[in-house]
Amino acid sequence: MTDTATSAGPPRQTPRRGEFTLIDRFFTDLGPVRSDVRLGVGDDCALLTVPAQTDLAVSLDTLCAGVHFFPDCAPHAVGHKSLAVGLSDLAAMGATPAWATLALTLPRRDDAWVGDFARGFRELAEAHGVRLVGGDTTRGPLSVTVQVHGLVASGTAVRRSGACVEDLIWVSGTLGDAALALDRLRAGKSPDPALRARLERPTPRVTLGVALRGLASAMIDLSDGLAGDLGHILAASGVGALIDVSALPLSPAVRAQVRATANWTLPVAGGDDYELCFSAPARHADAIRALGAGCGCPLRVIGRVRPEPGLQLRDADGTTVNLASVGYDHFTTEP
Repeated sequence: MTDTATSAGPPRQTPRRGEFTLIDRFFTDLGPVRSDVRLGVGDDCALLTVPAQTDLAVSLDTLCAGVHFFPDCAPHAVGHKSLAVGLSDLAAMGATPAWATLALTLPRRDDAWVGDFARGFRELAEAHGVRLVGGDTTRGPLSVTVQVHGLVASGTAVRRSGACVEDLIWVSGTLGDAALALDRLRAGKSPDPALRARLERPTPRVTLGVALRGLASAMIDLSDGLAGDLGHILAASGVGALIDVSALPLSPAVRAQVRATANWTLPVAGGDDYELCFSAPARHADAIRALGAGCGCPLRVIGRVRPEPGLQLRDADGTTVNLASVGYDHFTTEP
């Protein structure tokens, strides 16, 4: 992690020392030692070795207080989620995580907050073999930007553009839990701890994503809602899809909410699931089910790719399901 001077004048020595002690204390040697890291935190740039015949997968996400997490969210959870969302992107392309860089903007120095944040980041990084190799710290409104780097054998990454007509459409885990937790928090209610964990400490499906290489024809992670994110696959592949909402995997809490409201918005357009949605030829169905069991992650067929463009949602009776929105968009969706 490096220091960036401000154009408002020459940097003062005391804040610079404070910044560097913060980096030294919490972010040096974060994550497991990797032989492909020739130089990590502490210099102007990291020096990294990419193996031959390997593609480098890179993704960057910013999380802002008041938008992606509540300002009073536990710092351990913020640290976890800030890395998890990027790892979920790597999972969606079948890439194995390797390195990360971190830009942390803080309204003031708070060693207790940063320590808990770093612990949440570190625990997930170590679980997935990720080494922190650089970044930046600065003062301003609370936000976290993480860039993740993953490795995948050349030509084997799963992209959004490979879905074919008659492919089955699958999702992992359950949908709508994070959205239900968010709804309850916004209403001033305390959600069940399991629901809140789905919102604040999502599980990136890294092992599953890597295992789906060669089986999935197209894949995406569900960050903005099933309808919107699946729509990206359909647009990139030039196809459409029919989804049976009665087949969606739901937790008991979300199922009860859907039954009580007759509204499918939470699981279909709620967002923040960080599950994987993918298409695959029907001949791979048995292998995919076995793979899900081996990864400890339930997988469910929810629909099929078809030639007609667009996404259609139907219930068990064949009735078309209409939604007010299809997913979250920072510049069109009301906060």
